[in-house]
Amino acid sequence: MLTRRMFGLAALGLAALISTAPVPAPAAEKVTVFAAASLKNALDEAAAAWTAETGKTATISYAASSALAKQIEEGAPADIFFSADLDWMKYLAERKLVAEGSETRLLGNEIVLIAPADSKAETVIAKDFPLATLLGDGKLAMGDVKAVPAGRYGKAALESLAVWSSVEGKVAQAENVRAALKLVATGEAPLGIVYRTDARAEPKVKVVGTFPSDSHPPIIYPVAVTAGSKNADAGELMKFLQSAVAQDIFKAQGFTILVPPATN
Repeated sequence: MLTRRMFGLAALGLAALISTAPVPAPAAEKVTVFAAASLKNALDEAAAAWTAETGKTATISYAASSALAKQIEEGAPADIFFSADLDWMKYLAERKLVAEGSETRLLGNEIVLIAPADSKAETVIAKDFPLATLLGDGKLAMGDVKAVPAGRYGKAALESLAVWSSVEGKVAQAENVRAALKLVATGEAPLGIVYRTDARAEPKVKVVGTFPSDSHPPIIYPVAVTAGSKNADAGELMKFLQSAVAQDIFKAQGFTILVPPATN
């Protein structure tokens, strides 16, 4: 009888211990970021710095801004959208798919003409410059000129400089700007149009010339929290991307900064 009573008391004590033991906090949910392909090197580094500072993590999917915007429209679970142009951010905003008031026009860039690193190609980019002659029988690698921001900027520049009609039939359109970069880096295309930051990230290419800033719309990278995000850390990552630490990372990769650094 005593043994049974002692067993019962022990069981009650164990239950009390279990009921008062602290419940582990659930693991923080990763922030899901959909970002333009041209941001990869800089954003990977910035995300790593955020993790080092906070212990929180981000999962980043890179593709053309157009493809990512369409995925968000179709219900893809993104917390943050980081576009390479204003048009695709506007596309989502018009559909109430970004959180009102969260958009920040964070970065600027340039588009350049590139060639393989061992190429002898030289030119001065100006009106009527001999792009078709430089290409010869080769292709001009660009992002999709109807959807990919880098492709649209590039086409606008070539039209402004009165050379688009001479090379339109020689364009190899890629699914994003990094794919266009790869075509030149591997020698599949003798020339390509990419962002300056892409050219800096790839040692197998060189910059042949820079397109005048007035030959195309301003290159602006806006970033915003999506309307469907329920992740409280999304806003924290947005703030970090505007911090002096992150801005130094973006500048080191060749981006220009369009906003003053955020402070805590």
